[in-house]
Parts: sequence; C-alpha cells; structure tokens
Amino acid sequence: MELRTTITWHDVIDSTNSEARRVLSYIDNLSVIAAECQTAGRGQGDHKWHSMTGVNLTFTVVFKFHHPAEQEAEGKRAAALDVKDALYITEVVTLALRLYLESHGVKARIKWPNDIYVGDKKICGILIENVLAGSFVDSSIVGIGLNINQTDFPADLPNPISLALLTGEKYSVHDELERLMGYLAACLDKSNTEEGRAYLDTAFNEYMFRLDA
Repeated sequence: MELRTTITWHDVIDSTNSEARRVLSYIDNLSVIAAECQTAGRGQGDHKWHSMTGVNLTFTVVFKFHHPAEQEAEGKRAAALDVKDALYITEVVTLALRLYLESHGVKARIKWPNDIYVGDKKICGILIENVLAGSFVDSSIVGIGLNINQTDFPADLPNPISLALLTGEKYSVHDELERLMGYLAACLDKSNTEEGRAYLDTAFNEYMFRLDA
C-alpha cells in the first residue's frame, strides 16, 4: 500500500497539535499541519517548544489506524494497532527522523522516549498524543519540532543544535518537510507487516539511548 501525504501550511497558529485535534474528524491518515510560527507550541508535560519564525520545521502529522471491525479495502488508514503496541508510533517517527538526518550526512540517536540527539545536543523534540477506540489506537497526533536553519538559540536552552549548524548549509523548510514526509510514510508502511514491525523494533533498540539518572 502506498501511503500519501497532504501538507497544509499556516503562517501563524497557536499549536499544530491543537489544530490537528480540532480538524481530526475530517482529515486523512498522514495529513500534515505545518506552521511558520506557533504562538503556543508545546513539548512534553509543561514544556514549550521555542522556534524562530520560518526557519525550522514545526508541524504535526496525523496517523490514522484501522479498527479490526472496519473494512480495509479503501487503504486510507494504516493497519490496526493495539494499545499495547503503541510504542510502534514512537519507533516509526524517531526512525524516520534518524533516516532523514542521515540523508543529510548527520548521524543521530534517539533519546528515550521522544527526542533526537546528535552527539550530546538536541535537534528535535516530539510530542505524541494518541486517541483511543477501546483497546485500539484510532489516531495519533504527532507534533514534531526539528531545528533546520536556526543558528542562535535562547540562553535557557541547554543543548540545542540545528541542521544548518551541523552542515553549514541553509535549507528550504517547505522542501525539507516534503523530504521528511517520504521517510515518515515509508516507516509507517513498515508497521503494517510483522516483518516491518520486527525491523522497527530492531532499529529502534539499536539507536535508542537513555540519559543517566
């Protein structure tokens, strides 16, 4: 099954995750809501995501999964996902980001459970909010903040890094989102088969690390 993406850009929005939740009932699997500027971007817990306007990727991608009772002929949703297997969402997203960065010559690792690091510096944060239907995941709202072109950061951020700082190049954030979505769609497609899920498990465990307490 070929998974297709639809990207909607906003100049200014409160939060792409919040907008995704508002429109969730009438958007498709792999719909993307992206923003040049978020006025209330969110991270894990009470954290906020800081990003300069127009220079980084701040967006939300929505995954939608079949319920086993539904007909799957239309192929618009990913395979059914039991709540106990929801870690596959984290695996899909983090591995896609790692592959995307690797395509730019950047070796990245996954800091448990929701950050992407290059060396000891953070390049990306992820906020996953799942919508359940009984014992299955109906939808997943995945917010991603990826530092692309920013080279100056607030002093209270302890360890930020960006793609531009790592490569010395500047990028079109619109083009880079299209490129990244190719990796996200491919990794989500792997979650549809047992062989693909085995790959996701193996690769995630290989590249994941935990900070010492």
